[in-house]
Amino acid sequence: TSASLGRKYTNEEILAAIEARAAEITVRKSPNAAEATARLIADGNIVGWFYGGSEYGPRALGHRSILADARRPDIKDILNEKVKHRESWRPFAASILCEDQRDWFELAHESPFMLLAAPVAADKRGSIPSITHVDGTSRIQSVTREANGRYYDLIAAFKNLTGVPLVLNTSFNDAGEPIVETPAEALRCFLKTKMDILVLEEYIISKKQASS
Repeated sequence: TSASLGRKYTNEEILAAIEARAAEITVRKSPNAAEATARLIADGNIVGWFYGGSEYGPRALGHRSILADARRPDIKDILNEKVKHRESWRPFAASILCEDQRDWFELAHESPFMLLAAPVAADKRGSIPSITHVDGTSRIQSVTREANGRYYDLIAAFKNLTGVPLVLNTSFNDAGEPIVETPAEALRCFLKTKMDILVLEEYIISKKQASS
């Protein structure tokens, strides 16, 4: 039911990683990280999302992910150039609430591990251009509360804000590097790329502005 079998990091471990980078970041703790992150994405931010134990296998499934608003036509190019540092043609996948999947994609059964691609519904392609590939398809992750916990809550909150029950999801890593595992690795990747926000469990982290 879940590929997220990596170990979870304690609050003490997360705070130690944050403290090691204190000179470079600002931090606030949120009582509802899922809802706060949904608002950040809806406002156009690219968010590194670190939650629970890491996934095994070839896909990031909402535990070590970089998330963005699929409605933005420019976000694919921004992610490839400034965050992932990879070829411009490389596509991105969608994480969608399972109950809404058939309204947005031509796929009748669930795809919980993001291993299937399907045509985007013709009437939706203009609404989610950044996850619609040139052939009209997208790789899909079907998200349920039972299997995905807080990640489901994030997407549900994003749907409440925007009417769109999905977010763009790509793995939390830079080109040529493995997906981040630890809080320290997440902070390192966040600080060396053009991500806007990092969410480490309940902690919402931004970069300090360099003094002129």
